[in-house]
Amino acid sequence: MDSLIPFTTSGSLVDCVDRKMLVVLRDGRKLQGVLRSYDQFANLVLEDTVERIYHQDVFAEMWRGLYLIRGENVVLLGEIDLDQEDEVPLRQVEWSVLEPYHKQDIADRKRREDIKSQILYEQKGFCKEGGEGDGY
Repeated sequence: MDSLIPFTTSGSLVDCVDRKMLVVLRDGRKLQGVLRSYDQFANLVLEDTVERIYHQDVFAEMWRGLYLIRGENVVLLGEIDLDQEDEVPLRQVEWSVLEPYHKQDIADRKRREDIKSQILYEQKGFCKEGGEGDGY
């Protein structure tokens, strides 16, 4: 019966339950946690969740605990290879050290997107509809 479930449905998540997953959200946040449950709308429940931020070759983590994610906000979902997880050439630092750099990266990205949106509107006639997080 499982072979009849199309890969594009939330039924394809059945093999991911109880595995450590990386979830990238529409707003750019990156969460890591153990997938405990999901439903037909691809809403996810992550346990032991941490949010990671990155800047150049360093990262920081903030404990988030149990996390419920609405399926429409998921951009990417992937399993973390536990054998290679520790081999990533990044250095961990405290959240408070990295957060200002991360916020600056977000502001710079938003500024670039605003400039791009303005150029597309003025020169190509594209609509400026959409809001934050609608880039995917």
